[in-house]
Amino acid sequence: MRWATIDELRQLVPLPAGYEVEQLRRGDVPELIAALECWHPDIRVGAGSAYLRHAFYDDKVTLSGEAERDTYAVVFRHAGRMVGLWSWEREPDALAIYGRLLVIDPQHRGARIAVAAMLGTERLARHCGAEFMYVMATLKMPQMAQAMERAGYTLLGFLPGYDREVGADGSVKRVFEAVYAKVLVPASALLWPAPEHMTPRARELFAQTFARASTGAPQ
Repeated sequence: MRWATIDELRQLVPLPAGYEVEQLRRGDVPELIAALECWHPDIRVGAGSAYLRHAFYDDKVTLSGEAERDTYAVVFRHAGRMVGLWSWEREPDALAIYGRLLVIDPQHRGARIAVAAMLGTERLARHCGAEFMYVMATLKMPQMAQAMERAGYTLLGFLPGYDREVGADGSVKRVFEAVYAKVLVPASALLWPAPEHMTPRARELFAQTFARASTGAPQ
């Protein structure tokens, strides 16, 4: 799996007028960390907090002009000013892409940058050779789940206590997250499980979740 170049990414994911996307540069990291703390204060705890640590970018992230690593990050700009981060992670052995983090400056959340990014993720994933992509959606607000569903992702279920967030009272608690995914190969390319190999509860949930997709499954 090879990451798209920034020029390829711009072709795959056109943005609203006035916005541009750039691959994250090493010199951008301090500015990005400060911006993330402002845009999304709750990021200080949980999985997203890695993006506040300089060592994370040194060890995990593909930066402009540097060696490829399994996490990729780009920043959105408007009139030269950084207004968002979009980052995803590849799983080469599984040919999968995990949509890791998308944060937009609150002053630009009406510009539909996030919508363009989410809709473009499938084109990006296919370009990189992925056959599956998934994302964890917070249940703190409905907008992310709505965007996933509009983009054709399937809600697979919920992970209880998967991540940590700051509650309304300021306390840190483990939270539920929704798991959304999209398969990028036809149904005929999937090895469908035999019903007799599943428990009654598993069969029920499987049938409810994949009723539409299973039309190509063997009978």
